[in-house]
Amino acid sequence: MKKLFLALGVCLMGSWAAQAQITLSKDVAVVPTESGQVRGYVHGGIYTYKGIPYAEANRFEAPHKPKAWTNVRSSLTYGPVAPLMNPTTQVQDESEFVFDHSWGYTNEDCMRVNVWTPGIKDGKKRPVMFWIHGGGFTAGSAEELKSYDGENLAKKGDVVVVSINHRLNILGYLDLSAYGEKYKYSANNSVMDMKAALEWVKANISQFGGDPNNVTIFGQSGGGAKVNTLMAMPSAKGLFHKAINQSGAFRGTMLEKSTTQAITAEVLKALNIPAEKVDSLQKLPFATLANAGNKALQTVAAQMKAAGKPVVGFGLSWGPSIDSELLPYQLFSDEAMKLSKDVPLMIGTVKNEFMPSLMTNMSNASAEEVEAYIKKTYGDKAEAFKAAVKKAYPADTKPSDLMDVDTRFRPGAVVQANMKSALNAAPVFMYLFTWQSPVMDGKYKSMHCFELPFCFNNIARCENMTGGGKEAYVLADKVSQAWINFARVGNPNHKGLPTWPAYNASATPTMHLDNACVVKPQLDKELFELTAN
Repeated sequence: MKKLFLALGVCLMGSWAAQAQITLSKDVAVVPTESGQVRGYVHGGIYTYKGIPYAEANRFEAPHKPKAWTNVRSSLTYGPVAPLMNPTTQVQDESEFVFDHSWGYTNEDCMRVNVWTPGIKDGKKRPVMFWIHGGGFTAGSAEELKSYDGENLAKKGDVVVVSINHRLNILGYLDLSAYGEKYKYSANNSVMDMKAALEWVKANISQFGGDPNNVTIFGQSGGGAKVNTLMAMPSAKGLFHKAINQSGAFRGTMLEKSTTQAITAEVLKALNIPAEKVDSLQKLPFATLANAGNKALQTVAAQMKAAGKPVVGFGLSWGPSIDSELLPYQLFSDEAMKLSKDVPLMIGTVKNEFMPSLMTNMSNASAEEVEAYIKKTYGDKAEAFKAAVKKAYPADTKPSDLMDVDTRFRPGAVVQANMKSALNAAPVFMYLFTWQSPVMDGKYKSMHCFELPFCFNNIARCENMTGGGKEAYVLADKVSQAWINFARVGNPNHKGLPTWPAYNASATPTMHLDNACVVKPQLDKELFELTAN
């Protein structure tokens, strides 16, 4: 019996050893970069590097290459995230369970890059998938959601996944250009950071087994808006070759110089700082600066409304602005579209995005309660609204489905797809993610961010969001493969999906990503016309 237990123990130990997932040693996963050598680790066969500096900068100044280091730099954990204007100090228990954020730690020196790759020093040229996080232009980070982890995507597709942190909010967009040459680009320093990260990829990614001549930028929400911004940036042309915009076409208009300079004037006024002492802004505590920035945004927004001027997006906030050199064109202008006409684009949204039923505690509302909400919201257009929703989604049965169809994010995606496809240059592929999460009895439906675990093939990491069921794994296999194929050759088609035609404004073929994936024409045109204003 003793021999039997001993043999069983040896067998189990051998089995556990065979399943060992991580290799970490001073001589393993060491890669040279322009600034010095970095050491990562190997997990599940994927070489992983986190927190590598790609640039540095003084506050409000343009980024430049980081100082070189002589020793091998340990690169095992995520680097700092950009400070937040409104730090998170409390959360809603239920929704936090679903999203399961990782907030990280803040530091203004936050320009860091993370890399996941199947191989180093092997002579391969793998497609590079360059991820830009969401959070508008004011919040978020490369580690904020578990879905952002690049290991599974790198392993599944034999691709190199890259993600970045960069300056945000007032640190990335305060326009001090009128106050000295060193602040020349301060209104768009955040965009300059992203460009610097792409330049880092161009110079270094071959050392990580990646192809600098096959880079796909992709991002969701604010990250998708950043994708659009880079596509409209002349000096970023050639640093990437394909683009994926996920729920990020909601903001088509950048701020004008008159607005950004008015915001800056209000910041200085709130801080009682005269123009000749503007450099003192570089030494203020961030919280003091943030408070002044919040007040300035509110003041200028009120002034604009009083003057009858439109306030872009969801309200006046920090973000990219028109600059004659860096960003000379509005994002949806003919000039911007032509600048990126040869860049294949995949673009889409999720069915429910920001759901009114969640905001109003009406997830399980009765048909009568939903009817009253729609009538109050749409007035004499209520019946037409209901008819348009039912035409777009005839299979919906839950009363709150009538009020939860997105009309805020997808219209911009359709406009962008129509404009880009009309150039008859690089192809456009449109998707609509309609899969409904079973979590919390289906309360969260296909909400903003819910496609992310599927794109990254991260169902297991995101069970709180996806439920972790078999259907989720099956769909994630299809979705992640589409993203991989698009990054590889500019076309998302693969044998696991029905044929996915390139988009055009007349046939409007749109891939509905669900348990049963199917291509449909645009069915919500009347809905968007009805809710346009």
